[in-house]
Formats: sequence, structure tokens, C-alpha cells
Amino acid sequence: MNPVYRFLSKLIDGYAYIRDRISPGWSSRNSSRIREWKLMAYAFGRSRIGVLGGFIVAVVIVIAIVGPAIAWEPYWEYKSVVRPELWLHPPCLPPGCSGFPLFGTDEWGRDIVAMSLYGFRISLVISVLVVILGAPLGILLGLLSGYRGGWVDEVVMRLTDIFIAFPGLILAIAFASVLPRRIREFLEAYPVLRDALSALFGLRPQEYGQLAALISVWIAMVLVWWPGYARIVRGSVLSVRELPFVEAAKLLGIPERKILLKHILPNVLSPVIVMMTFDLATATLFAAALSYLGLGPQEPVPELGFMISKAATYFPERSWHVVIYYGTLLLFIALGWNLLGDALRDVLDPRTRRAIEFRGG
Repeated sequence: MNPVYRFLSKLIDGYAYIRDRISPGWSSRNSSRIREWKLMAYAFGRSRIGVLGGFIVAVVIVIAIVGPAIAWEPYWEYKSVVRPELWLHPPCLPPGCSGFPLFGTDEWGRDIVAMSLYGFRISLVISVLVVILGAPLGILLGLLSGYRGGWVDEVVMRLTDIFIAFPGLILAIAFASVLPRRIREFLEAYPVLRDALSALFGLRPQEYGQLAALISVWIAMVLVWWPGYARIVRGSVLSVRELPFVEAAKLLGIPERKILLKHILPNVLSPVIVMMTFDLATATLFAAALSYLGLGPQEPVPELGFMISKAATYFPERSWHVVIYYGTLLLFIALGWNLLGDALRDVLDPRTRRAIEFRGG
């Protein structure tokens, strides 16, 4: 048996066991749903691209979680001030470079590998927060627009058109330019929130000024991210709302909220999940681009896009190793999410599950 399928199948069984403890008989009532989940797990386990993407994503998530705790160098120390020879020291192999990092240093003499452990956390947190906050807003507006139609549909779609009419990067630059000062004042007024967000990003509370820049990038991206979800959900709702099971729910007098959340939403989630997976890759690169342009955190925060931006000053003579290393990491993260998205697109397709059942999978 495929080890990936076996692992995913045990996760599904564990979830069903927990639901049975909470609500006795849940597995019996949802046996068809559990079988469908296992068919999807089987299809995913057979996809080499999906398994590779899942492995890359798992590595990124693990490094992001434990990275700041295991980093062997603090990001706030400027070693090249005391040891000038550490300034942009190139990669070297032992024993010829005893006392120097294997992959080289940045302009402050910090080990670029140690700094990337902080950068993984920052990139993952920003991309995940953008998607989990931007997607629900777009989903909610798309549900209302597609289901109610009329003036509600007109207002939501025209608002969506306004946001889509402007390039997302330009809007994000505008928002990220005006938000940091207000966010910094807010964090100063609420130190508990400041400390919690600092821990989330793997930073010291002393960097709350740079934390404000990170949050401004995050908010700016959320504000320009939801229109795509609103459009795709609206289109799916338009095709689902006329189906017999929705009409039957209306005739039974089920409240609109329950019809939207329990009958329509589950039937339009597949393309949304795939889109969210691809957007995690896009959001990572988008945030790095804003930081590269100087709209993200500044010294000493080791955000990947900002590190590339600083190294560009000395590229390629002295900083080629910094640019190549951090650029490769960004591509590695984006590749993992894109491969996973490609696999999920096939796995969530009902035709794939029907083919597996037909073959006796």
C-alpha cells in the first residue's frame, strides 16, 4: 500500500474517531463523505507531483515553525562591525575557511543560512495570513452576489471591478506606504498585541516598528487579494443555485444562511481550495517584491525580499551568493505550493474519483 495514502487514511480515520467521540454516530451518517476523502487521499498518493509538492510544503512549514528557535545566530547582531573580514564573505568549504560560515555572510557578517531560518517564518506567516483573511472576504461576497443577484450582485461586482482595474502591486504599494505609521501607533497603545504578533513573526518585541511595516504589507495584500475569490465563487454559485437540492431547501423553508453555508458553499469549495494553494505561492513572491521595493521591514529584520534588495547593491561582485541563496529559497517555497496546487486540482475533480472507483481503486 502506498505509504502516503496509508498516512492520509490514518489521519482521516483519526478525524472520524474524534468526531464520533463528540457526536456519536457521526461516521455512520457520513460514511459516503469519508469514502470520498479516502478516494482523494488515494489519488493524491499516486501523484508524484503532489507528493513532491506536499513534501516541499511540509519542509517549509516545519522550518518556519522551528526556525527562529534553532537559529544559531541572532539577527540583531552586526558582526562585521567587530570583524570586518566577515563583510559579504563568500561561501567556502572547510578546512580552508575555518571560522567562516559555509554558505557565506551578508553585509553585516551574519550567516545567511541562520538568517533564512527567520525569513522562512516571516514569509510563511505573511502568505498564510493573506490567504486566510483575503479568501473568506472574497468567498462571502461571492456567495451573496451569486445567490441574491439583483442590486447586491451589481454592487459587489462593480466594487470588484474597481479593485481589479488597478494593478494589484500598485494598490498594495499605495496601502503599504500610508499604513505603517498608524499601525505603529496602534501597537504602542496595545503592548500585549504587539508582543503576540512579534512572537508570531519570530521577532523581538523591540522590532515593533519593523513589525508595523510587516503588518502593513499583510493588510495591503489582503485588500487587493479578495476580488479573485469573489469572482470565482460567484460564477460557481450561479451554476449551483438552480440545482434541485437548493430549490428543495428553499421550499422546506431553510434559512438563507444555512442554504449558503451548508448546501451551496461545500459545492463550490473545490476551485477555491486549489486557488488558495496557488495563491500561497503568489503571496510569498508578492510580499518579497514589496519588501524588495523598500515597503516592507528594514534593518535588522531578515525578510527574504529585503535581504535580496540589500545585496543587490553589491551584486554580482561581492553579494552573488546572497542573491542566489535567498532567490533559490523563494523559488523553492513557490514551487512547493504550485506543485501541491496542481495535484489538488486533479484530486478534487470528481471525474478523478469516479475513475478510481470504476477501476476498483
